[in-house]
Amino acid sequence: MKIAILAHVRQRIAQPFAGGMEAHCWQLAAGLQERGHEVILFASGDSDPRFTIDSVLAEHYERTFPWAEHRGSPPLIAHLDAGYEAACDRIADGGFDVLHNNSLHRFPLAQQRTAAVPTVTSLHVPPYDALHWFVAASPAARHRLTVTSQKQLRAWWPDGAPPEASVLHNGIDPRRWPFQPRGNGEAVWCGRVTPNKGPHFAAQAAMIAGVPLTLFGAIEDPGYWQAEVEPLLGPTIRYGGHLPAKALAREIGRASVFLFTPCWDEPFGLVAAEAMSCGLPVAAFDMGAAREVIGEAGVMAEPGDAKGLGAAINQAMLIPRETARDRVLAHFTHDRWLNRCEALYREVSVGSGVSQHNPIQVASTELVF
Repeated sequence: MKIAILAHVRQRIAQPFAGGMEAHCWQLAAGLQERGHEVILFASGDSDPRFTIDSVLAEHYERTFPWAEHRGSPPLIAHLDAGYEAACDRIADGGFDVLHNNSLHRFPLAQQRTAAVPTVTSLHVPPYDALHWFVAASPAARHRLTVTSQKQLRAWWPDGAPPEASVLHNGIDPRRWPFQPRGNGEAVWCGRVTPNKGPHFAAQAAMIAGVPLTLFGAIEDPGYWQAEVEPLLGPTIRYGGHLPAKALAREIGRASVFLFTPCWDEPFGLVAAEAMSCGLPVAAFDMGAAREVIGEAGVMAEPGDAKGLGAAINQAMLIPRETARDRVLAHFTHDRWLNRCEALYREVSVGSGVSQHNPIQVASTELVF
């Protein structure tokens, strides 16, 4: 198939990944290419050159519009609208069999566009006002919508999801996150360093538990880092930098427990699945889809409760590492995810009605929370 992937353009689709959305889009493009599809990645022009890039913007907008200027910025909105409108026009004229839309932008959702190019839209965030109405109006014969968890499905459609919407759990390549049979007795955390990811809670909990902790990830919010995280660094709490996936997998695999501290309705939690693949049990805040992803491979604490998370750390370290790896192999593999993507592409390409036995929706109910 000839497949267009339309990316979010806040960051480059390249390593080291800024966050889960960038990792998801990179893995999607790489995986589809490996399966023999012709893939064009519509992303920022400074994305990974291993892909065929059709630039939505010349460079990712974080470089032009710093993080503090994102919210409601008219120049940024106009900049994105111009880029996405032109990209959507090129996709319409490009002879694509299907578009996989990861953009979080309203233009690809318009029914006149999905009628022209069969589209699968993946929603990677909880509902928010700027996009909610456009998503609600978008279901159509040649448009499918996916979310990454049952929790997210209920958030987007509290009165019941339309038949065009289903749960498509994220998948990772276990080869890139290899199992390590033993840990070193320490804890690890990774993600974007922002308040809604809660690394300061991870540091506080590790100190309470008496377990050394290393934090990894991009410092997205410097003010938060300086005020809440940096003062906690010391002999047992350190910052390990922002690493490419291979180096990060090696560092994670050495540890004995992964700390997952969402302070928002986390739609999935890709970093938790990656750590579980390496064999790490998880101590987590019970927020968003954390319980759905982690299941029997972790111990939950109440959101924002550093003391409770400290206790969860010591309990989680008793969980066999094989339990964490086995959960990923059963539910969150790259191949399982790509198989479902291809099934959706075939469904929208032929323009048939929604299957009464949607394999993605049925499979999503098998998880034990």
